[in-house]
Amino acid sequence: MMKMLRGLYDWTMDKASHPHAQGWLAFFCFIEASFFPIPPHPLLGLMCLAEPKKAVRFAIIATLASVAGAILGYLIGWGLYDTIGGPLINMLGLADSFPVAACYLREYDVEAILIAGATPVPFKLLTITAGFIEMDFLPFVLASLVARALIFMTVGILFRAFGAPIKRVIDQYLGIVTTGFILLVVGGFIVLTQLSGSDQEVKDKCEAATGIQP
Repeated sequence: MMKMLRGLYDWTMDKASHPHAQGWLAFFCFIEASFFPIPPHPLLGLMCLAEPKKAVRFAIIATLASVAGAILGYLIGWGLYDTIGGPLINMLGLADSFPVAACYLREYDVEAILIAGATPVPFKLLTITAGFIEMDFLPFVLASLVARALIFMTVGILFRAFGAPIKRVIDQYLGIVTTGFILLVVGGFIVLTQLSGSDQEVKDKCEAATGIQP
């Protein structure tokens, strides 16, 4: 599994220097929001690093494509959970987190999308789950737009404003920067683990609230 993920990651990163890199960025942001396991953030970062003056444009592309993918994820959860959504959740190793995500979305609605959508928590978990519980569609789309813009536009604006200095910092402290990013991703998964396993009472309540076992 790890070998396959590494292969997917390397293949994704190769697209940063592709002549149609913007198209690839939109494609990866779209599919990541619904089923692809590799986050698009490193690709966006590399493209912004290479062309800081276009960083905001790249961020806008990433945001809009990710929201479009979120809609696909929602539709999968809403109408195709048994045939596609459930198997995807299991394949991505998120089955234990699904009932908890459903519970939190039911309780906190838009707030859950806003908070989790702007963190390293897998966005596809939220989009498929939101469709499954039939969260109100328009608030879901608007919350996804705000959450994705928060994380992608921050990258774009920072690179646009401080492109050259940021590049020097990354060149000089690549190991530290990489470690920091990994810690953020790991932190996101720790949050999921805590939600799904640390509080048995909350876990039982959330599993009961979903009424399903993925």
